Amino acid sequence: MFSSTSLKQSARTSVFCVVFLLFVSLVTQGECQTTSPPPPLSCSAFKNCDSCVPHAKCLWCFATNNCTEYPVTWLLPPASLCPLSQARWGVCWLNFEALIIALAVLSGTILVSIVICCCCCCCRNHSSRPDRDEERFARRREEIKQRSEQRKVERKARHNEIRRKYGLMGDSDHPYSKFENE
Repeated sequence: MFSSTSLKQSARTSVFCVVFLLFVSLVTQGECQTTSPPPPLSCSAFKNCDSCVPHAKCLWCFATNNCTEYPVTWLLPPASLCPLSQARWGVCWLNFEALIIALAVLSGTILVSIVICCCCCCCRNHSSRPDRDEERFARRREEIKQRSEQRKVERKARHNEIRRKYGLMGDSDHPYSKFENE
């Protein structure tokens, strides 16, 4: 039978061997490649929208039917280059105006939902706090009520003692009770 330490040690050894072989194979593959990638084509070489827009640096304009380099200095292509409704980037079926509107609506929706979630979380925390405060106040009211009842009972007992002492209770065996009955 194998002990657990020898199994752990053999598992570590096998993992190390697999990692080492993977590393060696990747390094040797990287060294074997001698062909360099083809030089990138300029955007003007593309003659239709489908071949132009897959390249991130290229912009297709339906107004002029040509592929130009996307002006990276501007966030949006200027109207002198191509009107937004005629410009395509990424996909041919979506123009820049629709893309901007869709992104604005999406980001606005996300922002509004985040604000609503934050408000709901804050309101939930504030609404749970009064419950705790109400419970604490209810407990304090109950304690005050119990102490008040206890003092009332003690006061009544003291008054009854004073009445008994001076014969003001309704007892008939008291010596002065006969004067009261007449």
